[in-house]
Amino acid sequence: MLLSLAFSIIIFQVASNEIETRLEGLQTSLQKSNLPNQPPIMIMSDVRANEAGKASANLSIELFYLNLVVLVIGGFGSYFFARRSLLPIEKAHDEQSRFTSDASHELRTPLAVMKTELEVALRDNTATIDGLKEVLSSNLEEVDKLTKLSGMLLSLSRLDSVNLPLGPVNLNKITRDTIKNFSQPSNRIILKSEGQQLIHGNETAVSDLIKILIDNSLQYSPAESTITIDISKYDECGKFVITNSGPGIDPDKLPHIFDRFYRADSSRTNGEHKGYGLGLALAKSIVDHHEGKITCESMPNKETVFTLLLPLHSKAQAKTKN
Repeated sequence: MLLSLAFSIIIFQVASNEIETRLEGLQTSLQKSNLPNQPPIMIMSDVRANEAGKASANLSIELFYLNLVVLVIGGFGSYFFARRSLLPIEKAHDEQSRFTSDASHELRTPLAVMKTELEVALRDNTATIDGLKEVLSSNLEEVDKLTKLSGMLLSLSRLDSVNLPLGPVNLNKITRDTIKNFSQPSNRIILKSEGQQLIHGNETAVSDLIKILIDNSLQYSPAESTITIDISKYDECGKFVITNSGPGIDPDKLPHIFDRFYRADSSRTNGEHKGYGLGLALAKSIVDHHEGKITCESMPNKETVFTLLLPLHSKAQAKTKN
């Protein structure tokens, strides 16, 4: 607004001087022309002053309305763009607040369980060695939970602040090695692949990504069911598709499954399927760091399909050279 006013003043001064100069030049020309019935010099001076005054007044009114329009449009425009600029900040702030709250809750629950069990054991004067061992065993389970939770939080924190070193990674080999680590029957996880897919990524991160997806499929599918993994090439990307049967995910919950601490099943931490809602969030962060894409499709009580696309190494090299 200050810039608009400053330019308006400059325009007014320049325009006024131009009008005055032109009227003065016109008066001088008329005086030198020696035309008959020429009006007296005083009358011509009054006419010039009158016309200059009208021009200045009209110019002032036009500039006033122009600045008023600039003020209104600029005000609403500034508000709109300010709100638009603040939306990502507000979203990040809300996510950070929710993340802190959820993390505190998840940490507080096992600590409360451990404290209660220890207090009861200390107050029980008739406690036996077997009873104390049972308490210690229960506490050890809670410590394992805390260790797992802190490890996942640390992994998320590192991904948010560290650039992973990337290079050629054999997606097929990593998948085969990860499947072996789960020690499942040979017919539990079926791997199908179309050629060797050499992707551009971080081997450790990709291994964690595959592990998360397989672990998620194992947890939420019947023990006797078969999990299938298809690896192929799609549009200059390595394509990884994992399919499992089971209860599936409701359509209204699908858009949120990659949010941190989100659990489609609210009883997931206490039931048979124990988790904190961080696995898929970590998977999404790994995919984002690799400039890839991960999607999920699910049919309740039928099957769930996760599709992963990661850039091939050759494509990444070409992009770097360009």
